[in-house]
Amino acid sequence: MNMYINAQKKAVQKKEERTQIKALDTLSYLKAFETNKKEYIGKKFSYLLAKMDKIQPQTVWSVPNAKDSMVVAKSLFRFYDTNYPIMNEVKMLITWETGLPFKTVNFNNSRNKFYFSASEKLFYGNKIVKNILIYR
Repeated sequence: MNMYINAQKKAVQKKEERTQIKALDTLSYLKAFETNKKEYIGKKFSYLLAKMDKIQPQTVWSVPNAKDSMVVAKSLFRFYDTNYPIMNEVKMLITWETGLPFKTVNFNNSRNKFYFSASEKLFYGNKIVKNILIYR
């Protein structure tokens, strides 16, 4: 009986260790894209997505533009499949070379409930990246 309890404790500990490592890996993995942003700036977002072979955005959020409410200049990509904030979540903020039409972005957000689906990949894929910021 004691051997069973010890095995169960070890399994739980290993799962906790993997979870912690995964969170740290997400940050360092995505920070590498920010560090090498010269490779992605001026290119289509699809190029950046193609390079992200370990993790893909799960949701996308538009960031309000202070100067013009009809244009989306930045988009926030989140890597968890939930539509609510998570503490210490890693996010990617993309600034676009040319602002995106708010009506189109809002339509996609409403239709797909902010999830980064195939239609979002097509829409954002041909947009040109101006800047990349990774943060918690």
